[in-house]
This record gives sequence, C-alpha cells and structure tokens, in this order.
Amino acid sequence: MTGSVRRPRVTAMLLCGLLVGGCMVGPDYRRPPLEVPSAYREPAATDPTFANLDWWALFADPRLKALIEEALTNNRDLGVAVSRIEEAAALLRIERANQYPFLDAAAGAGRSSPSRNQLPTAETESSYFFNGAASFEVDLWGKLRRASEAARADLLSTEASARNVTISLIAAVATSYFQLLDLDDRLRIAIRTLKSREDALGIIGARYQKGTVAELDVNQAEIEAADAQASVASFDRAVRQTENALSVLLGSRPRVIERGRQLAQQALPLEVPAGLPLSLLERRPDILSAEQQLAAETARIGVARAQRLPALSLTASFGYVSRDLSDLVEGDSESWSVLGNLFAPIFNAGQLKAVEQAQRQRAEQARLGYEQALLNGLRDVDDSLTGLRTARDEHLARQRQLAAARSAARLSRARYDGGLVSYLEVLDSERSLFQAELLESQTRQQQLSAVVSLYRALGGGWPTAQEQAQ
Repeated sequence: MTGSVRRPRVTAMLLCGLLVGGCMVGPDYRRPPLEVPSAYREPAATDPTFANLDWWALFADPRLKALIEEALTNNRDLGVAVSRIEEAAALLRIERANQYPFLDAAAGAGRSSPSRNQLPTAETESSYFFNGAASFEVDLWGKLRRASEAARADLLSTEASARNVTISLIAAVATSYFQLLDLDDRLRIAIRTLKSREDALGIIGARYQKGTVAELDVNQAEIEAADAQASVASFDRAVRQTENALSVLLGSRPRVIERGRQLAQQALPLEVPAGLPLSLLERRPDILSAEQQLAAETARIGVARAQRLPALSLTASFGYVSRDLSDLVEGDSESWSVLGNLFAPIFNAGQLKAVEQAQRQRAEQARLGYEQALLNGLRDVDDSLTGLRTARDEHLARQRQLAAARSAARLSRARYDGGLVSYLEVLDSERSLFQAELLESQTRQQQLSAVVSLYRALGGGWPTAQEQAQ
C-alpha cells in the first residue's frame, strides 16, 4: 500500500514540473524591416498566362525534359542536399525530445562469493533487482523550447537550400543543353565552311595551273581552309567537353547526349512576367534559407540567455531489490527515490555573458546575410531581365548581319568570277559570313539561356496571378 501511495506523488511532482515551464527568455523572431523597391529597375511584363508554368514547357523539347528528370533523380549534389534535410529533421526530433521526461528501466541478476581466505564465514549470495527511473529538466526559461525553435528553423533553412540546389541544377542542365545545341550548330557551320573553302581551293588551284590566277590567291585560299579546319577541331572538342560536363550533372559517366530539337527550333516566350520584388521574399529559396538561418540564430539567443539563469531538474526512481527472486516484488523489496536539483551559476568570470554576446553577434551576422541575399536576388532579377531584353535585341541584329553577309559573299564571289575584283574581297566577305553565322547561333543560345537565368533568379518560376495581386 505504501508503494501505491508514493508512486502517484512522484508522478505529481513530474506533472508540476511540466506546468512550471512557461516563461521564455530571449527575443521572438520578427522579419527585420527591409527596403524593397516597388518595381524592378528593368521593365517586365506581368501577363499571368505564364504564371507557374514549368519553365521547360515554354521550349516544348521532350528531350530536355527527360534530361532534367534524369538529373533530379541521379545528381549527387542534390542527393547530398536531400540527405541534409533528413539530418536536420533528426536533429529537430532530438531537441524536441529534451522537452519531455526520460524514462529508463534496468533489471539484473547475479551471484557472488567473497574469498573464504579473507572471510571464512562467507557464503554465496544471489541478488536480483528491477528499477525504473525518470528524469526531467523543467524548462523554466524556455531554453529547451528555444533550442527546438532553432532546430525547426534549421530544418526549414535546409529544405530551402535543397530547393535552391534543385533550381540551380535544373538551370545548369538547361543552360548546358542549349550550349551543346549551339556548339552543334557552330560545328556544322565550320564543317560546311571547310568544305566550301576546300572546294574553292581546288578551283583556284586549277586556275593557277592554267596561269589565270596568281600564286598569292592559292596561298590565301589555303590559309582560309586551314582556319576553317582548325575551327572544326575546336568546336568538336567543345562539343565533347560539354557532353561530359552535362553527363556529370545527370549523375552518369561521360556519354553521348541525345538531342531533341535543334537550337533554331526552340520556342521562345514573347514576354516573361517577373512579378513584384516583394514576392522574392516568399519564392526565392536562398532568401528563404537566409531568413530561417536568422530565425535560428535569434532563437539561440534565448538558449544562451537561459544558461545564465537557474536550472531545475527532477529525477525519480522506483524498483525492487532482493536476494531471492521469489521475494523480488514483495513490499519489503521496494526501493524508491525522488530528487530535485536546482543549479544556479554564480561566478564564471563573465563566460556565460560572453556566450550570449557571441550569439547575439551571430544573429547580427545572419541578419546582414539575409539582407545581402535579398540584394543579390534583386540584382539577379534585374540582370536577368536586362539580359533577356538585350539578348533578344542582339539576336535580331545578328540575323540582319547574317542576311547582309550572305548577300555580300554571293556578290563578291560573282564579281571575282567575272574578273572585276581580287580574291582578297572574296576572302573578306566569306570571313565575315563565317563569323556572322557563328554569332547568330551564339546569340540565339544566349537568348534561350537568358530565359533560364530569369527562371533561376525568380526562385524557380513566375508568380501566380493571385500572388501578383497581393
């Protein structure tokens, strides 16, 4: 009967301890005031028809979609980021567990006999025990709750970081894919130019044998053919290296990358909305991650502050000890204890105060990092919007240049065949045509890559119409 009365008392003490913890020291997290502009410096469309589309749907290239899905499945860096989420979730469970009583149980049995040379009357004895113990730290100042709060913010920050890795991976795959298509085009242009120049070299060589052209024309034709041949080798090398880099992003060994649509067949959106700068705070994962890091460091100020205050812990145990197994659960074998421990730091040469001061500085560093992340985000969006607009203008100019270069090359060749101009004019016009073809392909790739860059800068998509209205 005595044990049945004492056990509720132990339970009551633990429940009282649970009710005592109510105060939380340290600042609560609030988003710091930020100077966010009302609009981006670079004008942007706000047509909601593009809202929240998977950006690769704008290009309608099934092969690009397949490559992105493969990268999301196999990329090692993304796998590490996902593993870190699981780690952060486990750390959060650890911190939360500290807010609850710990219960342990132990049981044992043994036999012992002292040396009869020392104690002639010694007998072999048996011992049995069963014991349950409970321990609990009363969260007087919210230290444990602040620690859990910090761990939860760490988890959210890790999740945002993983999303940032995902967005960066998708952007890298798309950009590398478009670069590969551009290199394919430039390699084809170089091969076609090489064939044209070798044919021209053959014709000029035959004319030289007949004495109708000077040896200088032959030398100049050989120079241009060799230059085209060097370009073929250079672009061939670049294609292979880009395939290898893209293979690593896909999480595979270097391999041949299958292509879908050619570069000129890739669709481009007429306008791409950017939304409002304030939406970056809710959408861009690196900014979200930085904010959660600030929240975590703010919560840890409370942990550091609570360490300077008294701490109360409760322990209780109840069990049975007996020399005879048959008597183990008898009343006389009962054993119990209850202990309350109050610890208060008195003098530590300012160590705990310095710990709190250091933590406040870590929170200040996190605040500055958060503000810097926002500034970087605003810059990235404006850079990407500017890049998209200027890449479109540049590509239109290169298209006009290419058309003029083709006409000039055709006319100069006809004039040379008619004996009206020297071969130098033909070389100059064909050299201009070769460069114009290469630049036209490059600027189309840059225009496609600019769309990808804006996707990444906006945090993985465009705001919905509802978000734009808020």
